[in-house]
Amino acid sequence: MTPDFSVFGETPSAPIALIATPGAEELATLIDNRLIKLFNESHLGKKLQKDTFIIKSTCPRFTNGDAKGLIYETVRGKDLYIICDPGNHGVTYTMMGKEIPLTPDEHYANLKRIICACTGKPERITVIMPMLYGGRQHRRTARESLDCAMMLQELYGMGVSDIITFDAHDPRVCNAVPFMGFDNYFAHYQILKSLVKKFPDINIDKNSMMVISPDEGAMTRNVFYASVLGLDLGMFYKRRDYSTIVNGRNPIVAHEYIGSPVMGMDVFVADDMIATGDSILKLAREIKEKGAHRVFLAATFSLFTEGVEKFSRAYEDGVFDAVISTNLTYRIPELKDCEWFLEADISKYIAFIIAAANVHESVSNLLDPSQKIRDLVARIGK
Repeated sequence: MTPDFSVFGETPSAPIALIATPGAEELATLIDNRLIKLFNESHLGKKLQKDTFIIKSTCPRFTNGDAKGLIYETVRGKDLYIICDPGNHGVTYTMMGKEIPLTPDEHYANLKRIICACTGKPERITVIMPMLYGGRQHRRTARESLDCAMMLQELYGMGVSDIITFDAHDPRVCNAVPFMGFDNYFAHYQILKSLVKKFPDINIDKNSMMVISPDEGAMTRNVFYASVLGLDLGMFYKRRDYSTIVNGRNPIVAHEYIGSPVMGMDVFVADDMIATGDSILKLAREIKEKGAHRVFLAATFSLFTEGVEKFSRAYEDGVFDAVISTNLTYRIPELKDCEWFLEADISKYIAFIIAAANVHESVSNLLDPSQKIRDLVARIGK
């Protein structure tokens, strides 16, 4: 069920304000438009129309690469939500006469600059970071840094009260900050909604469709899909060569499949992100070779760090039928021209989360989309 926001704006913890760090402006604008609609349809909104919740800010650079954070409006007493996209490599700056793309480190530094520019004046600071900075370096297995845990502790020390993120690589990293709010949401419903809209003939029943996890790390995500959809579950596990490191990781020797036969079935595969795409394409080929009817690949974050060419070739070869992802992080421009790419808009979902938090309403039903997914499945074919 969607929360009741009929009193949105009447009993807030403080007036809502949004700030987008460089690279997060697109998502912030979409969220802002959703919030404006919610506000203006509320009781208070009928009395006082709201134009925007966004507060102007910037992080200008000096020619040697140094930077600072600037906020152009007051944030005193605001319920402030700072939106940051550490994965946006499409933002550049000039340093020593060269055009330099922002790295995740620099995005995180900009976030800290904006928090510092607030000088402790907001009533509450919440960071919306859909893809966690350092999220892939979430645990220590040798003499390694703990980047994500360090980031969370640093933000807590700067006065951040809550983190809102999506599909954290390992949500147990929240143990690093036991006294800070850490809400880990998922885009399950929005991804399935996009899939059903594109493929209205899909039959979501265990005789026609199954879910396969690409590896053991993605099992929790795929168990959820299989359970709420009532489908059988299979799994691939990655056999790696731990004696070699290529591009910072141990290369995969083979994918081994465990599960019921996929012959004639539609197969849904979900992961948290697509980076190079090598693993998921190899998996899709193996599923097709085993006789699957259609293969749908889903990922919360579509990074495509090596471009889309290999995916376009695989699509033309019939290896997969669609890639479904979200607008939670930067998407390379080439994706707009790919007929195999489906994008789920998550801005409405985030607006509901912000509105619920602002009026002290529970977000439990927003954290668990099970009923909305069941309702979606029930509508198929009607």
